[in-house]
Amino acid sequence: MRYRIIRRGVLSIAALAALSAVAACGFSGDGEAHRHSVAPSDGQTGRAEGPHRTDPRTATALRAVEQATGRAGSARIESTTAMGGMLSLKTEGALGWSGDSVGTLSITYTGGRLAETMRTLNSTSMEARLLPDAYYAKVGAAFARHLRGRHWIQYAYDDLTALPGGSGAYLSDQLRSTAPLQPVRLLLASGNVHRVGEETVRGRRTTHYSGTVTTAALTGRGAAGLKAQLEQAGVTTETVDIWVDDHDLLVKKAERGELTTGRMSSTAYYREYGVKVTVAKPPAADTADFKELMNTQGS
Repeated sequence: MRYRIIRRGVLSIAALAALSAVAACGFSGDGEAHRHSVAPSDGQTGRAEGPHRTDPRTATALRAVEQATGRAGSARIESTTAMGGMLSLKTEGALGWSGDSVGTLSITYTGGRLAETMRTLNSTSMEARLLPDAYYAKVGAAFARHLRGRHWIQYAYDDLTALPGGSGAYLSDQLRSTAPLQPVRLLLASGNVHRVGEETVRGRRTTHYSGTVTTAALTGRGAAGLKAQLEQAGVTTETVDIWVDDHDLLVKKAERGELTTGRMSSTAYYREYGVKVTVAKPPAADTADFKELMNTQGS
């Protein structure tokens, strides 16, 4: 019984962690997509293959956003996400992507099946820390009793990647990717994005861009990685909107789409770019290891 509770809890926390990363940063691509911008398929005009066309000025503007946001290196974020009937949550924190990806997040579950699972473990929220080699999740006092009093679980990315069925690799990739660049890359790869106009978001003057992303129709360098990750997440189509300030930095992003399990929506706000993000590893004596817990045979 104890083993089943532990297994259910640690897997639910891993899923919550990945979904909070999606909320903050968007669906991440594979390593190739992270290393290179998704260039248009003709490499010259900002046009993608097929019937849709993104005008060159818009494509150039989006690449400037990608570059400026990447250079900024860190930001404070707040987001809300709903994933069909599976989960809805709120996330606040700070993320850094200058060099190794790091971050601190406060996650509150607001609804869905995963939230109900966590409530059975007397947990309605979670503190999370992202470090270069692992993700750390702080559990409540009730679940800590099943972990011999330890309050943190360490999820080493390599251990997550080794999980069967490919889901672990998806979780690991999401947690390693803290830069909020993926919405921009999706718009570039879609070939179907336009400038909506100027709008004020939380007192900041912004330019609004919008596009429709169809997973099967993504094109350009790095699109294969984007397709694989979106398919793994069950995303078939989605609408992506971004709001960009005068410094080419993301102020807001919104994603709405269809999953194989229902509708998805996610909205995030970004501020204080360049903020110092310091993340400490929890005390070893107060930390349980994900791999060891999954291998534990309890009564």
